[in-house]
Amino acid sequence: MMMVMVMTAPLSALSRSRLRQTRSSSLYCRCNASHPHHRSADRMETLLNEWLLHEDYWLPPGNRWQDIQIDEKEGRFPIPRDLIYTLPLALAFIALRYVFERLVAVPFSRYLGVRDRIRIRAASIPKLETFYKQSSRQPSQSEVVSLGKQCGLSQRKIQTWFRHRRNQDRPSNTKKFCEASWRFVFYLVAFTAGLGSLINTPWFWDHTECWREYPNQPVAEAHYWYYILELGFYLSLLMCVSVDVKRKDFKEQVIHHIATIFLVGFSYCSNYVRIGTVVMLVHDSSDFLLESAKMFHYAGWTRTCDSLFVIFALVFLITRLVVFPGRVIYSTLVVSQEFFKPFFGYYFFNTLLLVLQALHIFWAYLILRMVYKFVFLGKVERDERSDEESEVDDEEEEPEEEGDECSWEQRKGAINSKLASLANNCVLNNLTNQRNINSRLPKAR
Repeated sequence: MMMVMVMTAPLSALSRSRLRQTRSSSLYCRCNASHPHHRSADRMETLLNEWLLHEDYWLPPGNRWQDIQIDEKEGRFPIPRDLIYTLPLALAFIALRYVFERLVAVPFSRYLGVRDRIRIRAASIPKLETFYKQSSRQPSQSEVVSLGKQCGLSQRKIQTWFRHRRNQDRPSNTKKFCEASWRFVFYLVAFTAGLGSLINTPWFWDHTECWREYPNQPVAEAHYWYYILELGFYLSLLMCVSVDVKRKDFKEQVIHHIATIFLVGFSYCSNYVRIGTVVMLVHDSSDFLLESAKMFHYAGWTRTCDSLFVIFALVFLITRLVVFPGRVIYSTLVVSQEFFKPFFGYYFFNTLLLVLQALHIFWAYLILRMVYKFVFLGKVERDERSDEESEVDDEEEEPEEEGDECSWEQRKGAINSKLASLANNCVLNNLTNQRNINSRLPKAR
């Protein structure tokens, strides 16, 4: 739906400008009926105006596009054409993230002491590599036996190869730190700028003002850019979801990004900008705290991470489980009906808000589990949303197998040196004890 709105933006903007000039679409079609090459375009525009841009979908009952009059000095009226700029903006965010991670995040991770575990690369075995990429990353016992016969290797070596291959694909701490630092910077800037632009507005303190004189509400320039930047950022996250660190709630994250994109885009086109800016500010208030806690977790700053996590948990539970449903959703569901009757946009917008609230409840459950561990175990053992490939702790990885001659020789040499030093210590201790006994014998006599 978002792509359709973007593709049809020029036509909708054109139709609105004609409506503002008190020219109906039917008159426009009659005037251009004499031009054959315009007939197909006119039919498409008429179809879009009747279905996609119909007033019953976007405006409350009794309102029409030509009735909307906003003074250009007070602000602009949102139109779908404005959403075109979010696509190149999303690509710009991706490019900026690439530069930021390499020039800022990586040096900063080294400064904080982020360390990556050195993992052994799996040997190059074409048959196992093909099975790993095309079939399964964790073969069953029968598949291990079959692969062992094909490659002439023992079952133990087959299992070890797959373990090393999975470890090889695990994201490093530096990669996870860079991803968290990029999101931290954006969410912090977005929250600070959004709070600065909303704190002096009447609807920030009284949500009834979000609906007064709707839909004849001008959009300030700061709020326009707040919307465009947020939508461009979430589009960039959706584009990069296949290369980012995959976590346990990967599906929920994808649903969240899609719901957010539809919510921001639809609320902008329907001029739900006032309540929409409050929704975005509520979400940004806790997101930067979570990303900062992740950064210090990857750096090994346990106390700082635990402190930030406690603050994040409190802010998240208050904003997502109290403020969001008690103030925002209540305003959109109940208070808005004091100013207009429900219509399609009313139901669609509130449906998306309820989807977000369901995700909030799911994430609150995970956070409360971590709080339980923090209270009764004394620390946050690991993120409940940790990446899937890092679920097994490093200490649980099995050592090298007998076939790895170099590592076995190194380990054997280290063991022999320790045994030799231990033997020497034992011999020295025996000699020392013998001397002490001989020195005491004359005195005893």
